[in-house]
Amino acid sequence: MSFKSLGLSDALLKAISKKGYETPSVIQQKAIPLILEQKDVLASAQTGSGKTAGFALPILQILNNEPPLRRRPVRALILTPTRELAAQVQDEFKEYSEFTDLRSTVIFGGVGANPQINALRNGVDILVATPGRLLDLENQGALSLSKVEILVLDEADRMLDMGFLRDIKKVLALLPSKRQNLLFSATFSKEIKKLANEFLHHPVLVEATPENTTVEKIHQTVYRVDKAQKTDLIIKLISEGNWQQVLVFTRTKHGANRLSEKLEKAKITSAAIHGNKSQGARTRALSGFKEGKVRVLVATDIAARGLDIPLLPHVINFELPNISEDYVHRIGRTGRAGASGEALSLVSLDEVGYLKDIEKLIGERLQPKILSDFQPTETMAEVKAAEAEKKKEKARRQSRGRNSGDRGGTSSKGQAKRGGGRR
Repeated sequence: MSFKSLGLSDALLKAISKKGYETPSVIQQKAIPLILEQKDVLASAQTGSGKTAGFALPILQILNNEPPLRRRPVRALILTPTRELAAQVQDEFKEYSEFTDLRSTVIFGGVGANPQINALRNGVDILVATPGRLLDLENQGALSLSKVEILVLDEADRMLDMGFLRDIKKVLALLPSKRQNLLFSATFSKEIKKLANEFLHHPVLVEATPENTTVEKIHQTVYRVDKAQKTDLIIKLISEGNWQQVLVFTRTKHGANRLSEKLEKAKITSAAIHGNKSQGARTRALSGFKEGKVRVLVATDIAARGLDIPLLPHVINFELPNISEDYVHRIGRTGRAGASGEALSLVSLDEVGYLKDIEKLIGERLQPKILSDFQPTETMAEVKAAEAEKKKEKARRQSRGRNSGDRGGTSSKGQAKRGGGRR
């Protein structure tokens, strides 16, 4: 099947050809004709499956077939959970619309709003946005959503995981009731199905891959190792393997920072990317990683969601996620576009339960390996003692924080009420 057979215009085919694409992916083959028919679509597609082009191309064609409206109000709105994903979706819209007269822009938090407001004032047909910044600018009167014809919720499952349901409903209330709706999600949880029922109108279900399956070309390896030895093991694997591009996942922001610092001390160029980093720092880290200036990018799940890194050879789970589905999202960063990839997981004794949950989800047994220099010696008693001490330390920090707040400091709760936590 060719892109031309999907009914796309010459202007879009020219842009697709310029990018070097010849054959549409499964999600593109299934979704593009339905969207061109202006049906509501509920699509299951993993990151890296080509889903952005699956909705961007038909949206551009639909809008380009219509006469432009005066002052170019927003006619297509794409909501994404993270800044990085928003920027990447916008990049694709910009590339595919090169030979059309359509304009697009992106807005997200963490950077100054004035350049975004100026872009909106100049008129845009397509707006890519994170929910928080979108609502902020709408409240300021910097944009109107009254002319939106097409709404896309991209990576809707992650949006719900990040607590955006309330913001999504606020956005829905600002849109015209008559519009086309597209929802893309890696998984179809009960919450996703409930949300879909609330705003999709007779949707057509599209599944590009079976739910919660891993990419067949990814080679998965598990190493059993003590928690205290994980850093030494990851340094050994990267150094001796001479790996030049590795994406490493940690559970926490502090863990990402600590590991990145230790890798740097071991002469392995590294950068951490997570929600506490400024947008500028996140952009620089990602650019350095893509350009080969940074060998290792250490990320949390939320920060890495939507990262588009072509031909990534290695993904390492420094810590297993406590949500099994996140394992599928993590390792799906490698093995894209028909290339092979390797996913490694370092599993300590306290994570064995997480490993069993992951095996159950993917329907595959992941037999752990043990390296001679890294024989695990942890006992369950030691693990439980460490967990108890961690809980005590957390309680002490919370107690100190409450006492500090009692002395008149601005509480984090007060900051959140003023929208400081929006993305």
